[in-house]
Amino acid sequence: MEAAMGLMRRMPPKHTETALSALLSLLPHHSSDLLAQVDQPLQVLCDVECGKEFILCEYNRDADSYRSPWSSKYHPPLEDGTQPSPELRKLEIEANETFAIYRDQYYEGGISSVYMWEDDNEGFVACFLIKKDGSKTGQGRRGYLEEGAWDAIHVIEVGPDEDGTAHYCLTSTVMLSLTTDNESSGTFSLSGSIRRQMNMDLSVADGHLCNMGRMIEEMESKLRNSLDQVYFGKTKEMVCILRPPAEVAPMRLPDS
Repeated sequence: MEAAMGLMRRMPPKHTETALSALLSLLPHHSSDLLAQVDQPLQVLCDVECGKEFILCEYNRDADSYRSPWSSKYHPPLEDGTQPSPELRKLEIEANETFAIYRDQYYEGGISSVYMWEDDNEGFVACFLIKKDGSKTGQGRRGYLEEGAWDAIHVIEVGPDEDGTAHYCLTSTVMLSLTTDNESSGTFSLSGSIRRQMNMDLSVADGHLCNMGRMIEEMESKLRNSLDQVYFGKTKEMVCILRPPAEVAPMRLPDS
């Protein structure tokens, strides 16, 4: 299992589904652990009743059906599917409406979904998902990418309220993949994933939704900076070493 997880951590996001399927065939007795621990690129389904798309993941799956955050119904229909409590469902609806505004402001489109459920410690867990198709045939507004996808998964464990304070544990994963194919830049492909965790004890005076929103906003800022430094920064450095700009190249040539 440890070797399998090590392999999946090094797998490009666009090959995750194929690699996971192969591991499930090799390690059927670890299938539940693999499905729970391996983050896959997010898939989308349309809630016909509401006319809205929602994101599929392990956190809204029951058997082979997925619960829509808009209607709270399962697709395909499932009679005894797990549902959040009425109070938590109310918070879930508010979170979806608020997170959709956040998504439009930060991502200029895309699809978002929020799911919540009770845990065993008298608290609850919330999962915030964002999927942005940045390709020129998708939701990309600039058309620079042949293919491009940003998948963000934020899972927040919220502890019980104790003296007006609650403990929040946020685990965030971002999967990025992009491909260009044009005359000026040629063919270029870059993909990877990054995961970070944050723990905070916050007052619940402003509500759980405000606290979770601030944590996600801060975490996404850190993740974007890390991706910029690790992937784009290193890639630019290597390209400049291998193919230095024309004005720099003569300076690096050895004396004849």
